[in-house]
Amino acid sequence: MTDLYFDFLCPYAWRGVELANVLKAEGEAFRLRHFSLMQGNHADNAATKDAGSVTWWLSDQPAGEGSAYQQSSLAAFLAHTAAARQGEELSWAFTLTLFRRRHEQGEELDEAAIQYAAGDAGLDASQFAADRQDDAGLRAALRRDLSDAADLGVFGTPTFVLEDGAAAYYRFENLTRDPQTARAWWDLYRTVLNDEAGIATIKRAKNRPAKKA
Repeated sequence: MTDLYFDFLCPYAWRGVELANVLKAEGEAFRLRHFSLMQGNHADNAATKDAGSVTWWLSDQPAGEGSAYQQSSLAAFLAHTAAARQGEELSWAFTLTLFRRRHEQGEELDEAAIQYAAGDAGLDASQFAADRQDDAGLRAALRRDLSDAADLGVFGTPTFVLEDGAAAYYRFENLTRDPQTARAWWDLYRTVLNDEAGIATIKRAKNRPAKKA
């Protein structure tokens, strides 16, 4: 089972979830987990090294407080946690729809988007509404993911944690839903991550020249 840490605000996480969704159809196992970019980048957490040193937790933020991004991120995470109570497949369907609504269609990450995703995914509306009322339970589940992410040192999304514990952030500049391409990209990721060269960072130059034909 590979853990996939994501944030609905992040377009790179969206591409990573799309890739994982393709691979799921071929038998790969992924578990969706939450990492908050708002929390990771919060000024109070600038020197954060692990969960014990996190000062500002998104899961503790009162509803309706904080920046618009903080509010929308929290609401989306809690809604996804509620959706996950209806099973893995519906959880994935909700996740993909909400990501696409935000990053493919350019819609706001708001209550309208959450309700649209719930309907499109086929969630039981009554159960979803009832589960969303369990604010304490949803926040506790979110906190567990955020704490595990902090212990692991996650700093960006998507971050994949392989079965053997190897973990790395994988920034996708391109989107694919093609099975062969997805498999090639995933195999490349695993090769780089496990290579004896111990590659820790590959970062392209900002002003790199265009590819030659």
